[in-house]
Amino acid sequence: MGSAGLARLQGLFAVYKPPGLKWKHLRDTVELQLLKGLNAGKPPAPKQHVRFLLGPVEGSEEKELTLTATRVPTLIDHPLVRGLAFTSLKVGMGHRLDSQASGVLVLGVGHGRRLLTDMYNAHLTKDYTVRGLLGKATDDFCEDGRLVEKTTYDHVTREKLDRILAVIQGSHQKALVTYSNLDLQTQEAYEMAISGVIRPMNKSPMLITGIRCLQFAPPEFLLEVQCMHETQKQLRRLVHEIGLELKSTAVCAQVRRTRDGFFTLDDALLRTQWDLPNIQDAIQAAAPRVAAELEKSLRPWLGTQEPPGPGQPWDSKRPCSALGPESHVGH
Repeated sequence: MGSAGLARLQGLFAVYKPPGLKWKHLRDTVELQLLKGLNAGKPPAPKQHVRFLLGPVEGSEEKELTLTATRVPTLIDHPLVRGLAFTSLKVGMGHRLDSQASGVLVLGVGHGRRLLTDMYNAHLTKDYTVRGLLGKATDDFCEDGRLVEKTTYDHVTREKLDRILAVIQGSHQKALVTYSNLDLQTQEAYEMAISGVIRPMNKSPMLITGIRCLQFAPPEFLLEVQCMHETQKQLRRLVHEIGLELKSTAVCAQVRRTRDGFFTLDDALLRTQWDLPNIQDAIQAAAPRVAAELEKSLRPWLGTQEPPGPGQPWDSKRPCSALGPESHVGH
């Protein structure tokens, strides 16, 4: 395997992060499995070198010794002498998920770590399914947090929820235009708006590009959220503030990412597939799509100011209201 296996580890791939697992532990697990796979291959045949060995002269009855040129294997590259061929491998992490959240998590190996930066610069949206529970509020907006308040929810209907979601989406779409620094009166901005590639130019709070209710069975409801520059805590807070707008309370029971840019659940490797062959195949399968999608996403923004890299947070430190970030952008 060795260097040939390492040559196929150049690109991006996605894994499915289960709830309760920290992203650092996931990354370390993937690194360990890749190193095991790279070191498990059959080592190459040892190199030969010529040595002059002392031995008896053939056909001589006397005990005469002579030096004979002999090819013998060199042990300098033997695993027991040199140790493991691969002892470290850096795996880059894309948009992170906290320990309570689950879903698609993108990682990069080799030049794929630079592609992760391109993903940040492309401002790609992500899809989540968020499950909420009406009737109670907690200190951290999670179902298992410390209970702060209990309320009734009999008056909450699907129609009322849909109206609140429509207000949220409209407010955030206005904010998206503001943060994009585009003049919508220009032809260029109009074409970008039609093609759906309007993106914020600089740091911004969470921006929701789409939100709808998938299921409504009080006290439970399930939302589908398309957004960017979010954190999972902000999505939980969103559920809490939706509950307040409905004249009730709500907590978040689940946050699950179903798409990160151009990677979906279908692309994500399950925990049993976090090994060298499966990851190599996933990288090779995704490579053409990654190149095409990044080129398409980055082309409209060439020459513009570059946003923060992977090590810098996108989200604003100011709280984001469920009704939208207008209060932050001067509306």
